[in-house]
Parts: sequence; structure tokens; C-alpha cells
Amino acid sequence: MASDITITRAEGTWVVRAGGAVLGESADALELTEGDMPPVIYFPRDDIAMAFLDATDHSTRCPHKGDASYFSIVTKSRTLENAAWSYENPKDDVARIKDHLAFYTSDAVAVEQL
Repeated sequence: MASDITITRAEGTWVVRAGGAVLGESADALELTEGDMPPVIYFPRDDIAMAFLDATDHSTRCPHKGDASYFSIVTKSRTLENAAWSYENPKDDVARIKDHLAFYTSDAVAVEQL
């Protein structure tokens, strides 16, 4: 694994909300820490209401994790462009995040531990 990336089980139950709706809740989330950046919570895809997410054409590449695919969150009042991402085929060293989603937090998206 890249020496500056650690993946651990996120303690407790985590929830992601957008536009007043709960998009997901999980007791099986992962916490990824990379260097000195804030930790990121990755939710198992099975714990997310995928009906609220639309895949986009946006992608990015991380030298340690691989290619990220992005999703927009569709709420009642607006679409939050590229607000979530997933590594569909992550590099072997971070394979635990496969089939997981992470979310950019903002005034419209909250990721919280219950």
C-alpha cells in the first residue's frame, strides 16, 4: 500500500444526507486517510440509495488509488454535480474501497457519524 494511505473500518454508524434526504446509512463504512489530508468516509454501495445518484462523464486519476468515477446527486430542488466518487477498479493496495462511494461535504451534503 502507498505508505501515506491507510484504510480502516470507520467506527460506529455513518450517514450521508443531501437536500434534506438520507442517501445512506452504514455501520460498515471505511475511513481512508491519505497523507495530511482529512480522512474520507467510504460507504458501501449497497448502503446508498443509488436512485439519487447519476453517473457523470467526469473522472480523475490518483497515482495511488487509480481512476475515480463521479456521480451527481439529484435532490428535489437541484442537482449537485460530481458530488460523489468511486474507484470502480482501484489499485490492489487499496482494493478495500472497491464498491464504495465517498462524498464531497458542503452546505448541501453532510457526512456524519451517528
